[in-house]
Amino acid sequence: MDASKLVDEVLGLLRDGRGRTLLGLAGAPAAGKSTLARYLVDQVQCRLGPGTAAYVPMDGFHLSNVQLERLGLSSRKGSAPSFDVWGYVALLERLRSPGGHPVYVPDYDRVLDEPVAARHLVAPTARLVLTEGNYLASGEPGWRRARGLLDEVWFLDAPDPLRERRLIARQLAGGRDAAAARAWITGNDHPNGEVVKATRGDCTRVITVEDLPPNG
Repeated sequence: MDASKLVDEVLGLLRDGRGRTLLGLAGAPAAGKSTLARYLVDQVQCRLGPGTAAYVPMDGFHLSNVQLERLGLSSRKGSAPSFDVWGYVALLERLRSPGGHPVYVPDYDRVLDEPVAARHLVAPTARLVLTEGNYLASGEPGWRRARGLLDEVWFLDAPDPLRERRLIARQLAGGRDAAAARAWITGNDHPNGEVVKATRGDCTRVITVEDLPPNG
């Protein structure tokens, strides 16, 4: 499928006169979720105008390193328990009921290795909110509530070898050497990915890498 057809599909979800549409994009680590989400938001705004679509990354709800250490989760960063799922739910509830004012959204900074506040903005004029993250189709408590607030959840399916290359590059860029990068991926990213891949069948639609924009 041509990537522009995905934009057409997204536009087809918009609910004229019925409030804001919340679309989720799930997928295993390094599947290309953020790249695709940003592309779709940019393309919707190209067609409908600035401020009509907004990007909301679930990764902004990573727990801080201090909290991960307190909980004994430092070695499992990126697993479902390492997120503030109820904070994410509260944000989705706020976005589901627009109040005529801007909503500021946190992000995760890979350079700082920490979440940061208010990096993204959802304008009152946003008709589409596109949120992406690993666990959007999970049936676990909290995540199930988040899923119920989304109109649809699409799953981005990328081959494991491709994700592996991206994960290695990500860890090397973050300062780990080759051995430490491999150990982190084996002990953390792989098990997280298997949990996420098991939710594929619970998503509204599956997108493959052939659907992605260039460099997606």
